[in-house]
Amino acid sequence: MDGTTDSSALDLEAHLPRLTARGVILSLLVSNHPAQPTPAQVVRAAGAFDIKESAARAALSRMVSGGDLIRTADGFHLSSALLERRQRVLHEVRQETTDWDGEWEIVVVTGSGRDPGDRATLRARLTRLRLAELREGVWLRPANLVRPLGLVGQPVELLRGRPDGDAVELVAALWDLSAWEKESRRLLGLMDLAVSTVDRFTVATAIVRHLLTDPVLPPQLQPHPWTVANVHTAWAAYQEEFVSIPEVGGGAEG
Repeated sequence: MDGTTDSSALDLEAHLPRLTARGVILSLLVSNHPAQPTPAQVVRAAGAFDIKESAARAALSRMVSGGDLIRTADGFHLSSALLERRQRVLHEVRQETTDWDGEWEIVVVTGSGRDPGDRATLRARLTRLRLAELREGVWLRPANLVRPLGLVGQPVELLRGRPDGDAVELVAALWDLSAWEKESRRLLGLMDLAVSTVDRFTVATAIVRHLLTDPVLPPQLQPHPWTVANVHTAWAAYQEEFVSIPEVGGGAEG
């Protein structure tokens, strides 16, 4: 190979999950907020992602009835709840950190016999807080994040401490760091190869999902190599592209 790759040679379906009609439309509308595109503009933009017109219109209908989108005489706009959720996701991507002093956050789940749905919801919340489960009901992470836990009323006990053993080994037990690093490099490689607007959009969406699982380790506990900073840089560099996807935001068509 000569090192050059035509965008048509990048078969993203072989590398990344196919984007759903709902996912594409939400991403397009979020990226172009506060524009209010018409149904025709949204359908046309979704078509660039191989979303059929019937699927796009069905997704729009479901999203309006589900409260994600609001339809006006001018077009669609995002509900306040969805915008708040988007802001929450962006905040979760850009975790605020502080110098690590060796302490760990420890969350012990104290409730038993709870509904499976409640247990799943709590696990999801703890995961979003970048905690990892060491053993059944015991979640922890280095205490280097600045954010409210928001676990008031949950069946948990919140502790701070310094667990026995080597901190680097504990981190390795909590997260599959080699797999995370491998995925980082794969996504960075795909972004380097992606040329078309659609391909870069698709890879950027995968990068966001990946960053939402970043363990956000303090420098003392990061393995080498650890390219998380490069992934954040790639996502930040994409932001200007992210808001300029064609077909959405201008004109007034039905």
